[in-house]
Amino acid sequence: MKVTKQKVRENRAALVQAAGHLFRERGIDGVGVAEISKKAGLTHGALYAQFPSKGALAAEAFAFALKPGLEKMTADRAGRPANLTDFVDDYLSFGHRDNLAAGCPMSASASEVARQDKIVSERFAEGYERLVALIESSLGESPVKADDRQRALALRDVLAALPDVVDDG
Repeated sequence: MKVTKQKVRENRAALVQAAGHLFRERGIDGVGVAEISKKAGLTHGALYAQFPSKGALAAEAFAFALKPGLEKMTADRAGRPANLTDFVDDYLSFGHRDNLAAGCPMSASASEVARQDKIVSERFAEGYERLVALIESSLGESPVKADDRQRALALRDVLAALPDVVDDG
């Protein structure tokens, strides 16, 4: 039976979304293609019909998972543009901390990117640069003797480490 182009797009989206959630929960190496396919309601054959490798799927899932966070950083908040304080408040919220599957793919994947296919590390680097650029554009004046890019890089790295140490107490 022939699959329509629309169904192919839907299957691809289901795989990317399932992979994105599972990778953030358990890491790229902690999830197999059979589990991703099952969560998406498809077979692993359908996965390989869409992606040449798990790495290619991971790269697309990473880019997909990063998009909502980047959009949230630039979205209007009650009629005003979002600012860096809004981003930090959201990032450090208990809801963000407690929902790994919908959390930041940067902090979820940072420790394992070096072991992945080149395409995964390229997507990670692209996402990192986009996030740093958004943070950099949000920074105000500072007495710190560092340029905005250095400050943005430092803030991003600090935030990436925090969800592991913030607790309810």
